[in-house]
Amino acid sequence: MTADLVIHGGTIVSPDASYSASIAIKDGVILAIGAADAMPAATETLDATGLHILPGAIDVHVHFRDPGYPQKEDFASGTAAAAFGGVTTVFDMPNTLPTINNAESLADKHRIASAKAYVDYGLYAVLGDDSIDHVDALVEGGIIGFKLYMGNTFGRIPSPSTGGMLEAFEVVAPTGKRISLHAETNSIMERREARLRAAGRTSPIAHLAARPAVVAVEAVERAATLAEWTGARIHVLHISSAAELRPLADAKARGVDITGETCPHYLLLDETDYEKFGGVVRVNPPVREKPNQQPLWDALMDGIVDIIATDHAPHAPDEKTRPDIWTVDCGFPGVETQMPLMLTEINKGRASLNDYVRWSAESPAKIWGLYPRKGTLTPGSDADIAIVDLDRKWTIDDAAIQSTSKISPWHGREATALPIHTLVRGRFVMKDRILQEKARGTGRSVHAIQQMPVPEPRNIDTTMAAITIAQKA
Repeated sequence: MTADLVIHGGTIVSPDASYSASIAIKDGVILAIGAADAMPAATETLDATGLHILPGAIDVHVHFRDPGYPQKEDFASGTAAAAFGGVTTVFDMPNTLPTINNAESLADKHRIASAKAYVDYGLYAVLGDDSIDHVDALVEGGIIGFKLYMGNTFGRIPSPSTGGMLEAFEVVAPTGKRISLHAETNSIMERREARLRAAGRTSPIAHLAARPAVVAVEAVERAATLAEWTGARIHVLHISSAAELRPLADAKARGVDITGETCPHYLLLDETDYEKFGGVVRVNPPVREKPNQQPLWDALMDGIVDIIATDHAPHAPDEKTRPDIWTVDCGFPGVETQMPLMLTEINKGRASLNDYVRWSAESPAKIWGLYPRKGTLTPGSDADIAIVDLDRKWTIDDAAIQSTSKISPWHGREATALPIHTLVRGRFVMKDRILQEKARGTGRSVHAIQQMPVPEPRNIDTTMAAITIAQKA
């Protein structure tokens, strides 16, 4: 058998080991891994000597703004940025225009993504009062999961009441789909923001004052209780504070199917960056005080926080530089810079390459039921590969990133690692730091291949007792 491509000379990295070997790829999947002289003949070969070969990152939290806001980003520019960042699968959020809350809007977005995407993708649907009745149709339409907004952010999607959340969890739980949560309590934030506005507080740091960590702590605790009660599978997005780790750990200890992510900006930026970058650093939840950073790193290391994601949220420069912080759009690009930033920290000894592969590839694949098709470099798996130079010193330049948004707090930051080649299902989407234009539109929607566990709601005994009592009455 002749392989399509054999990669020689690199160091393969898994969550458990790093070793020198060659990889043979055929029809988009990994055919064999082993010694160079054991590889089959190949149509093409690549010399990866001196480079590290990682499973492509799976970024479960991006906002590509398509449809509705193409001036900010579309699926072509967003997935091109992913390719340059060693990211081979993205999960796109539903706060586009229209919001993805029914089968028709979902089908339209699938058409848009399939025509433009350079990398593979999953699509979220909104979970709220206006989409509860559409859950089955959305699942059938091929979503990767649901997104529930407990607090306001870009798009101003209404936050359901606690009663609405409970009903939504009950409806989604039997489907096995995971519910990703923007876990901030809206009522607290709205009151605090109103008081700050009334006091004339318009400087960037006021955004942090409006969203203290308690808004996330309360939201995580409440969501975990509802998930425990219903058996719903939930994921806490963009964990920003040390205080959130306690309710997250407590829920895991109780057996709640709850996972969590953090982002590079919570690990690497702090309150002093509001003065450096102004509104550019505004994001929801906010970048917090420096003492939160080490506990988040520790939580990644001990598994309380499961994965790394980006919350890639592009906006135009004029939308990020307004003088009144309350008028500045929230978020900034990150899908292209996540891997270089994190691997730079790995080079400093923060963690191991194996840890990074677990956070960025294996764990996301397992949590969303994609493993072992995605998230691993093993025979039979999709050949989703990031080939990285861990000795490349360079400086991040906003003007040079692929995203349409050319403004971020990463501008001018030095890095010591850089993806050189990215392959999605065996096809180069970025090679020698050059976008492969022929790969546009080759990205495909991903679907769970694992059988999700049957929900184990804690309310069964109580519910059955209530039914028995009602029958006797």
